[in-house]
Amino acid sequence: MSPTPTAHPVSLLSLESAEIIRSTAGVVAEHAELITARFYPSMFAAHPELLRVFNQGNQATGEQSKALAASVVAYAVQLIDPAAPPFDHVLRRIAHKHISLGIRPEQYTIVGRYLLGAVAEVLGDAVTPEVAAAWDEVYWLFATQLVAEEARLYQQAGVDPSHALRPYRVVRRIEETHDVVSLVLEPGDGDPLPEITPGQYVSVFVDLPDGDRQPRQYTVSSTATGTRLQITVSRVRGVGGAPDGRVSSYLQDKAQVGDLLDVSAPAGDFVVQDSEAPLLLASAGAGITTVLPIVEHIARTQPTRQVIVAHADRTAQDHALRDIVLHVGRQLDDFTAHTWYEHVDLSDRRSHEGYMDLSEVPLPEGLQVFTCGPLPFMRHVRSTLRARGVPAANIRYEVFGPDLWAAQNAEPLPVG
Repeated sequence: MSPTPTAHPVSLLSLESAEIIRSTAGVVAEHAELITARFYPSMFAAHPELLRVFNQGNQATGEQSKALAASVVAYAVQLIDPAAPPFDHVLRRIAHKHISLGIRPEQYTIVGRYLLGAVAEVLGDAVTPEVAAAWDEVYWLFATQLVAEEARLYQQAGVDPSHALRPYRVVRRIEETHDVVSLVLEPGDGDPLPEITPGQYVSVFVDLPDGDRQPRQYTVSSTATGTRLQITVSRVRGVGGAPDGRVSSYLQDKAQVGDLLDVSAPAGDFVVQDSEAPLLLASAGAGITTVLPIVEHIARTQPTRQVIVAHADRTAQDHALRDIVLHVGRQLDDFTAHTWYEHVDLSDRRSHEGYMDLSEVPLPEGLQVFTCGPLPFMRHVRSTLRARGVPAANIRYEVFGPDLWAAQNAEPLPVG
């Protein structure tokens, strides 16, 4: 269900503040990453309990700071420029992420205090009382919209934000590949499984051996039984000497049948609407986890709907969930699958070698597209399909990690 449209926020910003934001947005944008890099350490030093909510892996790489900087600046720009890219979609996705983490309204007060403090610290004398007041107004307009949307989502899900997690028991482990495991989970409190729309994710909170507690989001990769949900975990390999992902490694190496995990309510708006339009699901790597539940849902509810699955991976051995996707796809009247691997075995006559190339794949009229994978991959898919005449409005995407704003606005870049 789509949220009720809201008035453009420029109409809610005072004229005085709008003028100040217009004259200072460029300076704040120039220093945005430095501001957020100062903000996080200060906030965590004063409120270490928030370390258990924020993804420390993204903190370590700086991705979270860049994402917050991009979002705040983009929000401020669209406040003063009606021609700026729309922000509602980004705001909704942030709200979904927040409810999966159990974010509460009072935490916005903490974030605001330290974020605006970091602005003053970095910009120094340029932050006059009038400038501080204008950016305070921007922040609280942003926060108020998020709090309202999150309240709606909590209510819709029947979730008390002060008790946003439920215990789930691991009832099965499925070793998909050498680096991918699926965990089948059932509610450990005896209550029914929540309603899950194919394409949604849950946050899984893990108590690590060193005493840290960390959340990560995983797509619900299957709900085939109706009483259990499945997540599929790909081990995050460290790059450039960085260690492997702590949570993915823990779930890969330590989570066993019988263990309890704290899991959020399902969240996310990357969902397929009922439609007769043909559907292309284009994924790469871990993006395959969004494909299976969508194909399962269509097989149950619209078996006559045309579905094309296109997936890219390193090798066939790295391609998780392939067999089950093909098995479920056979239940559809019109189902085709295409695969691309960087390296193809000589015995594999069905797969293409190299990067995904949709330029020659037959595309029916009125095609709807869902794509999920690394950001360069999704830009490549989008640019190829746009060149073939698929309207931009028909191409939807899911982003893993905090680079949503970049995915929304960056120019498509070719892969390879």
